[in-house]
This record gives sequence, structure tokens and C-alpha cells, in this order.
Amino acid sequence: MLVKKFEDLDIWKLGREIVRDVYKDFCNCKDYEFRNQINKAAISIMNNIAEGYSRESKKEFHQFLNIAKSSCNEVKNMYYIAEDLNYLATELCNTRRTRCEHEKNAIAKLMKYLKSKT
Repeated sequence: MLVKKFEDLDIWKLGREIVRDVYKDFCNCKDYEFRNQINKAAISIMNNIAEGYSRESKKEFHQFLNIAKSSCNEVKNMYYIAEDLNYLATELCNTRRTRCEHEKNAIAKLMKYLKSKT
């Protein structure tokens, strides 16, 4: 598939799913600092993919993808915290962490591709 806009990127679509999951999972969480932090980290995945896509060079896009990949790890880590604090069930946290890992690996794959084309 030819990518003409950031919305065509599978990594952006998966990032969007992660945001929906995070907002759904923590909408009733009374730990507002925790909730705000995981929301920001999830949003950072999508935003950095979108912003990086619009940059003029592959090198700049690569930098934004690196930030998005780091945000995936932050969300993944926060699901460990959510599990440890009994905010969510272990099974759900495992599912969410797997999705974050899948996203991180997909971003890394695109980063590797971009690097090979420079």
C-alpha cells in the first residue's frame, strides 16, 4: 500500500488503538496523576508519528519515531504499575503490554527501513 498521509501508516493506526485502550482502561481511575501520565504517553505515540511524517527528511522522521517508540515503552511500563497497584487485572495488563511491544517493534522496523534508505 502506498502511504500518502500519516493516517495510512499501520503504526499510526495501532497507536490510535493504544490511545483508545488507555482512555477506556483508566477513565474511572481516581489516581489523576497516573491517569494523566499514561494518557500523555499514549498520545505521544500518535503525535510523534504524525509530526515526524510531516518532516522534510527521513532523518527527522526517524528522530520522531524514536520518541514514539520510547513512549510505547512508557505506556508498557505504566501497565506494570497499574497491575501492581491493582488498578487493572493482570490478564488485561498483559494484553496491553503485548500491544505496546508489537507497536514498538513495528516502529523499530520502519526506523530500520528509513535508515537503510538514507
